[in-house]
Parts: sequence; structure tokens; C-alpha cells
Amino acid sequence: MNAQQKTLDEFFKKKGWKYWHPLAQLARLVEEVGELARVINHRYGEKPKKPNEKKQDLEGELGDVIYTANCIANATGIDLDKAFEKSFNKVKERDKNRY
Repeated sequence: MNAQQKTLDEFFKKKGWKYWHPLAQLARLVEEVGELARVINHRYGEKPKKPNEKKQDLEGELGDVIYTANCIANATGIDLDKAFEKSFNKVKERDKNRY
């Protein structure tokens, strides 16, 4: 378990909170990714922000995605360091001559 996951898990235990069911967390992750997409689309895409919309925080929205991914990992017993390493190794092998 990585440091973020441990910190989060200790916080949940201290509060007496339970992790949501993974399917509910997936819905939340999709929601957070949508918010991240909106910020990126406003900053870098073709869709301008409405004049009355509040200032958007790319770092905060990305943090929400990371937080939710940590919750899913903790609820399902996955070590995100190992998951990242597995995924990165796959990319390094698959794409080593691609770009």
C-alpha cells in the first residue's frame, strides 16, 4: 500500500468511515473525471467557459480523481504502486518503438 493509500485508510479508520461499494465509487470516479474533462476542455479545448462560471481548479479536479482512485484501491485491496508499475511496464514494452 502506498503512502497516500495508508494516509487515507488511517483517516477513514479514525473517523469510523467505511469505503463505499466499488460500483458506487466507480460512479463517483466517472463524475470526477467529467469535472476534470470540463476544466481541461475550457482551458485547452474549443468550449469556452460561461461568463458566470466560477474559476476552475485543474489541480483540485485531478486531486479528486486521485483521491477516488485511492478509495477504490483501498476498498478492493489493490496496492496502487504495484498497479502503476504493472501498467507502466506494459506501456514501456508495448510502445518501446512506437513514438
